[in-house]
Amino acid sequence: MAIFRLRLAVTLAIACASFSAQASTVNPVRDDEVIEVLPAVSGGRAEVRRLRQALVSNPRDAGSAVKLSQLYLGQARSQGDPRFAGQALALLGAWPRMSEAPDEVVLMLATLQQFLHDFDTASANLEQLVARRPGHAQAWLTLATLRRVQGRYALSDQACKGVAAAGAAAYGGACQAENDSLRGDFDAARIALARLLADSSLQAPSMRNWLLTTLAESETRAGLPARAEAAYRQALQAESDSYTTLSFTDFLLHQKRFAEALQQLESQPRTDAVLLRLAIAGAMSQAPTAPADARELRERMALASLRPEARTTHARELAMFALWIDKQPRKALELAQENVRHQREPLDLLILAQAAVASQDAAARRAAASLAREMGLRDVRLDHALR
Repeated sequence: MAIFRLRLAVTLAIACASFSAQASTVNPVRDDEVIEVLPAVSGGRAEVRRLRQALVSNPRDAGSAVKLSQLYLGQARSQGDPRFAGQALALLGAWPRMSEAPDEVVLMLATLQQFLHDFDTASANLEQLVARRPGHAQAWLTLATLRRVQGRYALSDQACKGVAAAGAAAYGGACQAENDSLRGDFDAARIALARLLADSSLQAPSMRNWLLTTLAESETRAGLPARAEAAYRQALQAESDSYTTLSFTDFLLHQKRFAEALQQLESQPRTDAVLLRLAIAGAMSQAPTAPADARELRERMALASLRPEARTTHARELAMFALWIDKQPRKALELAQENVRHQREPLDLLILAQAAVASQDAAARRAAASLAREMGLRDVRLDHALR
């Protein structure tokens, strides 16, 4: 069974709502009126057509439903459009009871729910899956990631143990090392990750990228930027992927190395996540492209504002835009506070702290510090922001 990496610190595609641009709702007057045509699903028209035909013949063809759902999810990520994820969810509607759904359907459903930030429901479905299939390492790993995103480290620890017990010891070890790092045991995390990186059986580019990116993020939280940068560059050399590139870009932005951040993003597709960081880095460095990038992002957000879930599911990115582009710290604080009710990764608490400081809101600063203590999170960047 292939085990894939799940990352939520920086989403690969973001559906943002409008901050200040106004968009009017379109009200169709006929049932057959076309409001908007979604882009074609990537992955090959012939394959998509074949999968759709298979599902017309048999809506409960689990293999076809999962494969087509994966294509839709890939489109949702690349386009920043959650409507594709909604289409993927519809394909899995043939299994209304998770207790009767095939394992691959439950896992795919939980992955879609995770993308839509329905973390509790996704976790409940995964818990049901591992209860009946305790040897399902991917389900345990996905559950560990979800619990980590919610700031529930003890529950994530249990899931990491489940990964190892299911026969994926290396993934279980990396999973636990990340949790140890989040609690501030940076030495233990560094040693564990170094041991895995030295294992001759774990030299696949994707595996090395994952381990090195995890190490880079740990060293960042430990306040060791030179070590973090070295690990980031090694990770990108092993395999250049969107997640690591965006994580490294956030590192550079925090270091105020805006020109270098722009260089990292030059070759990336202009997804919403990339465009947001282009706009931030451009604004901070007064790059000539900054106004156009910000304008394009506003236009995208105006369209996204028609979707009622956008503010709730992507409040982190909305807060970043409000704080760094619109220079509206109070609005950024409100969005950041809403965001941490749903997801609590280090970046989420950092944005909350930065917005609280920029708003000169002492109570919000105390609340951010209290939340970090409650979770057990240790992050030097957070400590500096709250001083």
